[in-house]
Amino acid sequence: MPTLPRTLALTVTGMLCAAGLSVTAAPVQAASGVTLTVAHSGAQYSSIQAAINAVPNNSSTPYTISVAAGTYDEYLTVPASKLHLTLAGATGNPADVKIDGSHYAGQSKPGGGTYGTQGSATVHVQAPGFTAKYVSFRNLFSRLANPSVTATQAVAVSMEGDRQTYLDCIFYGHQDTLLSWSSSPTTDIRQYVYGGEVEGDVDFIFGDGSLVVDRSHIKVLDDDGFTGGYLAAPATDAGQRYGILITGSTVTSTFAAGRLYLARAWKPFGNASPQMVVRDTSLPAALNTSNPWTGISGATWTSGRYYEYANTGAGATVNSARPQLNSSSAGAYTAAAYLAGSDGWNPVQ
Repeated sequence: MPTLPRTLALTVTGMLCAAGLSVTAAPVQAASGVTLTVAHSGAQYSSIQAAINAVPNNSSTPYTISVAAGTYDEYLTVPASKLHLTLAGATGNPADVKIDGSHYAGQSKPGGGTYGTQGSATVHVQAPGFTAKYVSFRNLFSRLANPSVTATQAVAVSMEGDRQTYLDCIFYGHQDTLLSWSSSPTTDIRQYVYGGEVEGDVDFIFGDGSLVVDRSHIKVLDDDGFTGGYLAAPATDAGQRYGILITGSTVTSTFAAGRLYLARAWKPFGNASPQMVVRDTSLPAALNTSNPWTGISGATWTSGRYYEYANTGAGATVNSARPQLNSSSAGAYTAAAYLAGSDGWNPVQ
């Protein structure tokens, strides 16, 4: 992983602390904006949420929150008013900076009711134009450790805003790790995940937004009691051209041959017409090669929009149950095409 330069605030604070001196750090005004620092000790803030709260609402100035190595047991919300915000692990290695939670869908929440799937997220990102890099987002709930729980969905990150970018991050969970969710399915939101790892076992890349997972390692886990794995669950509105794209990536799994599926069609609202493409990606022997697409609660994949293109590996066979793009149509299903929208946004690395 590339190394993220430390800010001047971290450098100066570290030197003074090493000399046994006390210091109250102030925000650093860099040429590209303001940097706030977070660490368990010796920084401006000891919690990430406190630093998020300190970012002015609707500011035109870019803010970076630089997080020192450590495990942060926090449930975070990045409100829609926190514009031009970057959350960065200070070491450049996402394994060093972990944001951990363990809420699950069926868990009772303060004030009554349960969290539900979206509410179970360790991190909610509502802000448009948000960037995260070199951070691990984790939901540590285990169904094996909680056999009485039936609603076991447990989200690591709920991406709830447009034009969000996640570079060299780790997303860890079991069922429903990474959610792209627009509260109005007819309003498209776009997120770009580049590099890093996405880990889970059932429907763990899912939602109704336009989500691209590009040149990443997708690990289908086999350690929480499920008998099979389902990589994704798109729920795209029929009026949206694009849903989930996995491109240039590597999928690995320890499930037995035939026990892994690319996706389950998900239709949580009446006008859903799930859309997903897997292309230029290495697929493992665990994949059910004869029928890799299936459905949830009676939904059938054949009524949706699913394609593959130029995949490789032991799971990359071609048959009548695996619709393929051709060389002329594949150009319309790239990362840049999924993310461009009407404003030409292009975060592709």
